Amino acid sequence: MGVLEKIKEIEGKCSQKNKATEYHLGLLKAKLAKYRQQLLEPSSKGGKSGEGFDVQKSGDARVALIGFPSVGKSTFLSKMTNTMSEAAAYEFTTLTAIPGVLEYHGARLQLLDLPGIVEGASQGKGRQVVAAAKTADLVVIMLDATKSLEQKQLLENELDAVGIRLNKTKPDVVFKKKAAGGINATVKLTKIDEKTIRTVLAGYKIHNCDVMIREDITVDELIDVLLGNRKYIPCLFALNKIDGISLEEVDQLARQPHTVVISCELSLNLDYLIDRVWEDLGLVKVYTKKRGQHPDLTDPICLRKGSTIEDVCHGIHRSLADKFRYALVGLTHLVQDEDVVSSKLLPI
Repeated sequence: MGVLEKIKEIEGKCSQKNKATEYHLGLLKAKLAKYRQQLLEPSSKGGKSGEGFDVQKSGDARVALIGFPSVGKSTFLSKMTNTMSEAAAYEFTTLTAIPGVLEYHGARLQLLDLPGIVEGASQGKGRQVVAAAKTADLVVIMLDATKSLEQKQLLENELDAVGIRLNKTKPDVVFKKKAAGGINATVKLTKIDEKTIRTVLAGYKIHNCDVMIREDITVDELIDVLLGNRKYIPCLFALNKIDGISLEEVDQLARQPHTVVISCELSLNLDYLIDRVWEDLGLVKVYTKKRGQHPDLTDPICLRKGSTIEDVCHGIHRSLADKFRYALVGLTHLVQDEDVVSSKLLPI
């Protein structure tokens, strides 16, 4: 029996869930995750050399544009970047990934237009697309507002099946293999019990370990922790072609979480979409200046929210923090968006 047949068989068993077989779902889902991983990460012996595509990551962050064909991704990319004039493309077999660079108040964001994802990514199709999507700092799923939102659910399900968790945080679970150990939960577990946890661990041949659970997790979240290769990526849903629906429908769609309504053809709301992209990336821009001079607002240092003055030093030069002596604010001071940092040592 092939891997695909095994996956279908297990999915059929999972759909027959009832209270009497609750703990068996853990083992079934563990096996399902293993087989799906085999489809997406085949051994190098069986693969053809040179298969796939790779686009070098550049800029301060990478944003992956994902969607079905003809939803407007290419139009959006050409309007917001200079990709059309530079005509950058990487082609292997039938797949093409087109990168473009978007300037946002001095920051450089790489927009990567991935080939139109179709149903079947979780069945091993489009491994290159999945691999590229996992390198993104943010995913923008573009949808056609004039069509059914079933496409949205389909794409979410496909990405979830290949290990991409959209708008979710990593479960607060600490797992370590040891010669001996046990299961400890600091919260009441309502979605999983100890018997199911031990069943899942046995499915991965883990019999001695320390598991510290700090939140009410599900079976799927436990498996994600054990596999350790899941990607938790923020996602925006861009509903294009709103010029083809009524104002009432536009208003209803715009109220959905993590959603922006746009029209690439008429250039409606595109600037707001970029503002939301920047916000969801969770970055801050920090400017530098020499003493007695105006700050350089054209070339900011882009850092994650929660970064400190020490991170700014590392962003300028790795030896700068070692030369730090004193300041009006310390190395642990948190920087905010559009802060200005001045130092005698800034090499600018």
